Order: sequence, then C-alpha cells, then structure tokens
Amino acid sequence: MFAPLRHAPAYRVLSDRIERRILDGHLKPGDPLPTEQALAETFGVNRSTVREAIRLLEQEGLLVRAAGRRLRIAQPGMGDLAPRAMRAMVLEAVSFRELWEVGVTLEPRAARLAAEHATERDLAALDANLARTDTVLARGESYIELDVQFHALVARASGNRVLMLAREPVSLLLAPSFERLRRTLPQAGARNLEAHRRIVEAIRRRDPDEAEAWTHRHFVDFKRGYRVARLDVEAPVDWPEQGFTSHPAATTETEETP
Repeated sequence: MFAPLRHAPAYRVLSDRIERRILDGHLKPGDPLPTEQALAETFGVNRSTVREAIRLLEQEGLLVRAAGRRLRIAQPGMGDLAPRAMRAMVLEAVSFRELWEVGVTLEPRAARLAAEHATERDLAALDANLARTDTVLARGESYIELDVQFHALVARASGNRVLMLAREPVSLLLAPSFERLRRTLPQAGARNLEAHRRIVEAIRRRDPDEAEAWTHRHFVDFKRGYRVARLDVEAPVDWPEQGFTSHPAATTETEETP
C-alpha cells in the first residue's frame, strides 16, 4: 500500500541548505564560506559530511577555491550550467534532428535581438571571430569551435541572458554533428563563413529581419548538408571533445577575461 520512505544522504541535505542560502541572497558571490568546522558544528554533522556537501556545490559552480584555498561563494557561468543539461540529453540519446529543431528556433531569434541590441564591443568580437575563422579555413583546420563561439557571441549580443542559457547546451551538442559534416563536405566551411558574414553585416546595419532570415537560412543549409552527406539525422548525438567551449571570452584575445 505504501511506498518505502527514502531519506536523502546527510551531505545532500547539507548541500541543499547551503545552496538555498546562496539563492536567497544570504550568501553572495565573493563571500567566504564558513569553515568546515563551523559548518559541522552548526548543522550537527561530521566534517566528512561537510566535505561531500562542499564537493557537490563546487561541481555546481556555486563555490570556488580562492587564494589560500579558502572557499568563496561563486556565480555559476555558462560553462558550469550547460554540462548538466547536456549530460541529460546525451543519456536520453537525443538525435541531431531534435537538437536542430530547437536550434533553428532559438538562433534566428538571437540574431534578431542582436541586431536590435548589439554594442560596438559585440561587433568587434564578432569581427574578430570572422577573421580567425577565415585564417583557420585557409590552413585547412577545423573551424567548428569558432562556429559554436560565433553563435554564442550573437546570443550575447542579444542581451537576453535566458536565451543565452537556453541555447548553450544545444549549440555545444550540435558541434560533433557539424564536425562530421565538415569532414564529409569540404565546401561547407566557405558556405558557413559566408553565412556568418551576412549575419554580422545585418546586425551592424541594425536590420533584425535580415539577421533573422540569414540565420534561419544558415541552419536550413546545415540540415541540407547533413542529408547530402548521407548522415543519419535520427542518430544519437555525441559528447563534444574534451576542452571544447563556446565561451565568448575565448573568441578573441582583445576581450577581457571575466
């Protein structure tokens, strides 16, 4: 009649309570976390339980070890938040088609908003990305990470942080599919760069309709190329290569490191 009671481990309960104090503003980014001993005494647990709770919070990007190894409250960035959603999608064996259907919806909207809100700093970062992509293509090297970073820069230029967070895991998981396409269709690189240039031109002219239209065309071309290369749109996507990032700060040396 009754389901068995399930009790969460003490370290997870402690982790949840500390997380709640961070989210409700009692602990703010930059604040030092109380010592292990202080936390153990406050919550009536042993220090090994505290260490496990701290490990979980570090994995979530809510804690960072500052100079002297003192733990401080942190504000998670894109690189901290996207992997959790990505892991869930990979475990669900989502397909290229499913990711593409979301990407073709979010990315054109991001471009439209970028044309309305982009700053000169955003445009400079996009120009630097185009220049680096051109150089990499001339060398015959993979431009896929720069492609992912390009769309992250467009999203950042949109000024909409919710959109930035929503699209991040989708963009990163599409990267291995794009890499397969690049290896199969050598002409894909030039077409990709041309589309990016058109998008940036539209953003610079403050033309939302054109920026949105070119981005939509770009994604339709991506799927068309996938079919031309006879790649299976229903095949489960792969996890990106280790170290792969779409963090906008990685796109140009002129930008400040956050």
